[in-house]
Amino acid sequence: MKKVLTGILIIVTFFIIYFLQANFFTWFTINGVMPNLLVIFILWIGLFIGKKAGLICGLIFGIYIDILVGKSIGISGIMLGIIGLIAEYIDKNFSKDSRLTIMLIIAASTAIYEIGIYIFQIIKFRINIEILAFLKILVTEIIFNVILSIILYPLIQKLGNLVESKFKAKTILTRYF
Repeated sequence: MKKVLTGILIIVTFFIIYFLQANFFTWFTINGVMPNLLVIFILWIGLFIGKKAGLICGLIFGIYIDILVGKSIGISGIMLGIIGLIAEYIDKNFSKDSRLTIMLIIAASTAIYEIGIYIFQIIKFRINIEILAFLKILVTEIIFNVILSIILYPLIQKLGNLVESKFKAKTILTRYF
């Protein structure tokens, strides 16, 4: 029952994050660049829930975003799914308790997501390659996401540990012979 309630809260949180990204952060941009809260959210799901939830949520939420605002359906879902898988791998190999580690993971994931989207757009839509303009946008978005991760770290950690205890309960069953 608690897992179902947590799943519903994740869906509600997605819609809140989408609303914030689509409406609130359009007012607060750095050089016309908004943060990508969905990358942070999918990373959170992959790090703290695991069990392929990051992949599944990334695919579903990304496809939903593509249906609403994307030029082609599926690329955001694929890239967010990859971010969810990366987060699950990172969960097994790195500590989630360090603020610096979380900041570096968010910076790398933002770069992976944006580079993947840009490469897809180059291939599919045959847009001109403008490396300097893209790097300016990429660095600005990474800085914005890292600043948000610094601000939101206590919330990310507290809610993450709470959700992790529900989904990754380590029960030890001993047998006495």
